[in-house]
Amino acid sequence: MRPGEDALERAVWKERRPSLDGFTPWPPELAALYRRTGTWRGETFGELLRERAARHPDRIALVGDGRRLSYGELDRRADRLAAGLFRLGIQPGDRVVVQLPNIAEFFDVCFALFRLGALPVLALPAHRRSEIGYFCEHTGAVAYVIADRDGGFDYRELARQVQREATTLKHVIVAGDPGDLTALSSLYIDPVALPRPAAGDVAFFQLSGGSTGVPKLIPRTHDDYLYSVRASAEICALDAESVYLAVLPVAHNFTLSSPGSLGALYAGGRVVLSRRPSPDEAFAWIEREKVTITALVPPLASLWLESARTARHDMSSLKVLQVGGARLSAEVARRVRPALGCALQQVFGMAEGLVNYTRLDDPDDITLETQGRPISPHDEIRVVDDEDEDVETGQVGHLLTRGPYTIRGYYRADAHNAKAFTRDGFYRTGDLVRRTPAGYLIVEGRAKDQINRGGEKIAAEEVENHVLAHPAVRDAALVSMPDALLGERSCAFLVPRGQPPAAREISAFLRERGVAQYKVPDRIEWLDALPTTSVGKVDKKALRRWIAERLDQGARA
Repeated sequence: MRPGEDALERAVWKERRPSLDGFTPWPPELAALYRRTGTWRGETFGELLRERAARHPDRIALVGDGRRLSYGELDRRADRLAAGLFRLGIQPGDRVVVQLPNIAEFFDVCFALFRLGALPVLALPAHRRSEIGYFCEHTGAVAYVIADRDGGFDYRELARQVQREATTLKHVIVAGDPGDLTALSSLYIDPVALPRPAAGDVAFFQLSGGSTGVPKLIPRTHDDYLYSVRASAEICALDAESVYLAVLPVAHNFTLSSPGSLGALYAGGRVVLSRRPSPDEAFAWIEREKVTITALVPPLASLWLESARTARHDMSSLKVLQVGGARLSAEVARRVRPALGCALQQVFGMAEGLVNYTRLDDPDDITLETQGRPISPHDEIRVVDDEDEDVETGQVGHLLTRGPYTIRGYYRADAHNAKAFTRDGFYRTGDLVRRTPAGYLIVEGRAKDQINRGGEKIAAEEVENHVLAHPAVRDAALVSMPDALLGERSCAFLVPRGQPPAAREISAFLRERGVAQYKVPDRIEWLDALPTTSVGKVDKKALRRWIAERLDQGARA
């Protein structure tokens, strides 16, 4: 039996709907505007899949790991899993940490939780005990969904470590061999009637790149996120013939909605799931499934362009290569069409909301030199100086934004929200940009204390706090250093207590603390003391300048 559509059921859900403390809604007048203009259409993710399955049940929706699932099959699997999760005790409003690789079960789980009204917390495969433990604690998660193994890492052992410390975590659910945990495959049962969430409800949580501490939780509603998905699909010209290849982690905002896998499903197209982003695996998928669009971060784009020189795969189906997550150099951008035979589309966005695209019909100078313009006429953009005064067009300034799909506050983060948002609701992105007369943005860097390691965002303060727990470290500062492949790598400047330990000891210590591998410093330098500014703060500009000069001297030696 499928959920009913009648007014009684809606009334029941309204009565039972759990309040979500710590969520900052849009002001009522703006919410009314977005609904009145059709920006928010009152649709939920569960309804989206239901409608697409009814319209074309036999069309293939997902391909990966030797499986091909139709829209009808995905819809039925979501219903059956929602029933099983409900029987397990997961209720509307409950939080569930989902950490899955690029496999079909990711969509089963997410759509099942959408149907149930429970809220996925979308962790990335690279996260480890430090991050996962925090997500569980901060959200009060009752369940944690993992793969058994991926990339040589056993997530079941990670889950056992987290479960010993997370007081609210009742269930660990495993896609694959569960060991002594709960098998995901055991939870697919006959569907039952469930209350329907409302489009204005929070649908799930994403994670910020974070400039301080561990990532912040980003609450996304059905209304706001589906608008971003719909507008992105339209800008990227997706239709039922589109085939989207997901090579970046499918839970990442870029891969999920820009236009990503959800955009492809919205358009009735097909999503191909690649477990690895390597050219040999991805190029084979492109040839086999006639992929039309895919998305990469700049380091991967460079790798693909190099590999394309000797590749023997037929990639003539590929129409669009999107590049985002970090600024793409114009030199690399110019190589895309000659090397891959497809159009380049630059994407500049954030999980907090704002997404910018170069358009597919933009002239080359726009596509190669800018990071696009906003997707919505309701996106409000300000470029300001350090005093929040607007700068002239073409000048570099801090990017502020608000709009129908940009959050009004992080989840349960009042103190941080007071700094991250202006009093009138503009989000301080932390990006330094220039805006062209035509409204396109050129990204010039980051104002926040954050390192962008090939699209992976590293909060310096988080890593510094972990390093300072080592008994041999008295002080620590993590800064970016330039890197030709990744754009930036991390360098930790440490002050020792006595004799400095070997760098490998610091790295091993961080891994033992459950820090994700990409956050472990790429380089460690020992100092007698950290340089400071005139007001006594650590002078990270001096440290960045010092390591850049050292690298430059090494390159010239």
